[in-house]
Amino acid sequence: MSTLEIRTVDVVKYVTPLREGGSLPAIVKGSDDFLYVLKFRGAGQGTKALVAEFIGGELARAIGLKVPELVFMNLDDSFSKTEPDEEIQDLLKFSVGLNLGLHYLSGSITYDPLASVADALTASKVVLLDSIISNIDRTAKNPNILNWNKELWVIDNGASFYFHHNWDTWRNHLTRTFPLIKDHVLLDRAQHLKEAASEIVKTLDFKTIERIINKIPEDWLENEGDTMSPNEIKLAYIEYLEAKLSMIDLLVKEAEDAR
Repeated sequence: MSTLEIRTVDVVKYVTPLREGGSLPAIVKGSDDFLYVLKFRGAGQGTKALVAEFIGGELARAIGLKVPELVFMNLDDSFSKTEPDEEIQDLLKFSVGLNLGLHYLSGSITYDPLASVADALTASKVVLLDSIISNIDRTAKNPNILNWNKELWVIDNGASFYFHHNWDTWRNHLTRTFPLIKDHVLLDRAQHLKEAASEIVKTLDFKTIERIINKIPEDWLENEGDTMSPNEIKLAYIEYLEAKLSMIDLLVKEAEDAR
């Protein structure tokens, strides 16, 4: 497999805030003339949410799910100086540097469990991916999935890997399953879990995981209070993912029992 190429673009225009959840993402225009949904490093969960978003998105792409292109986005300090809204002004000020952008899917609609399309294999892959990355935020209340051009697109993985908010205890999570899968918005559609597991294990080999983790910007891994170095943190993510893949049969059983 070729190396993972993630483009870096500059933010040239702040278009509009998306007032959903607490993190105030925004639609911005990049130096490549495309629109992006920008996730800010200065938002509540800081760079850890960007790391989770990035790893989750690229793992989803690697297993064949539809994910908007992820790009690193440079934000300079000029935007905060012209922003009249104080809350947004602070967010822009604390987000100078490298942030994460998702290609904006114009005209997409939020997944609706009662009306939207989701084939069984795709649903099964999303359910298992979320078990692997411990994503607590893909529920009927907050699906974090879009329908665009009659296809399912995975977005918003920022609540995954919640163990990384306390690196002192991360090893306790290596052998845990993911009981919260019972609340997953796609669980009732996930009728091909064994087939999905087989495809995921084939696709997510060590090299693929390592390639994704090694693309995380170094300064996203430098947080006050963290007891580990950026390199140790990268190795921890790799070990965590390897551990989850080695117990994928347990995750399949847990999801089947919940369904």
